Amino acid sequence: MCPLDGTVHCTCSKVCIEQKLALAAYAAEHELPCTFTIHQWKLIENMVSILAPFEELTQQISSSTASAADVIPCIRALTRLLEKTVESDHGVKTSKTVLLEAVRRRFADIDTQKLYAIATMLDPRYKDRYFPEDLKPTVRDLFRDVVTAHCHTELPSTSSVEVPGSSRSTDKSPPACSLQAMFAELVEEDTGQTDEEIAIVSQINQYLAEAVMPRSGQPLAYWQANKGRFPALAQAARAYLCSPCTSVDSERLFSTAANVIDDKINRLTSKNAEMFIVIKRNLPFMIET
Repeated sequence: MCPLDGTVHCTCSKVCIEQKLALAAYAAEHELPCTFTIHQWKLIENMVSILAPFEELTQQISSSTASAADVIPCIRALTRLLEKTVESDHGVKTSKTVLLEAVRRRFADIDTQKLYAIATMLDPRYKDRYFPEDLKPTVRDLFRDVVTAHCHTELPSTSSVEVPGSSRSTDKSPPACSLQAMFAELVEEDTGQTDEEIAIVSQINQYLAEAVMPRSGQPLAYWQANKGRFPALAQAARAYLCSPCTSVDSERLFSTAANVIDDKINRLTSKNAEMFIVIKRNLPFMIET
């Protein structure tokens, strides 16, 4: 997911408004043939208010802590905001409509893309709350299949636990054509799920039933604290929540390398250069811990 294109336009418009008095003074001093009217300044201000959410989201998804889980909630929130009609839309409704259509067109299938859908489900701040109601059953089925595939944690097996009142291990097998045999046959019929799959479904249901975390919460800290309760989900979270939603942080890493190795420091071995870069990037986290 690339940073949204509206950021550049928003920044330019904000600078223009912030320098409104300076531009007016310059125009008067140099006797420019035309200047912005009050109505035109108002249109610029209204356009800035439309583009401001694009800039805000671009900054959020470009942070080092942003993950693929942030994409779908950000798009849903942005779409809903653009759908609302407010007073500042005066004179820029067409621009707002065009932006809304562009967002919908660019991210038309984002809800069904596996990486973003599963990452969103595994983020305790979002879960399935940001998916359309008609799509939730499909996403939950995909979620269950993916978690099952990633589950390598040994879960408690129910087959070795003696259930009170169970007659499976104590009662003799009834005759094949007896009424008791029919009861036993009906009990043993199931959906073909193994004990492990049943345990995973139970974890998923319990996880989704709980309230979501505040958006300021830390998903990785949540899974560190709850990996005992949801071992299968925690295993999948390790695989999906490590995916960044933009390449911005990777590009910053290349910039760090350029600062470590330059014309004046060009005799470092590759091993030492790598160690410097790792320390530079991870030192803030080391200090926090």
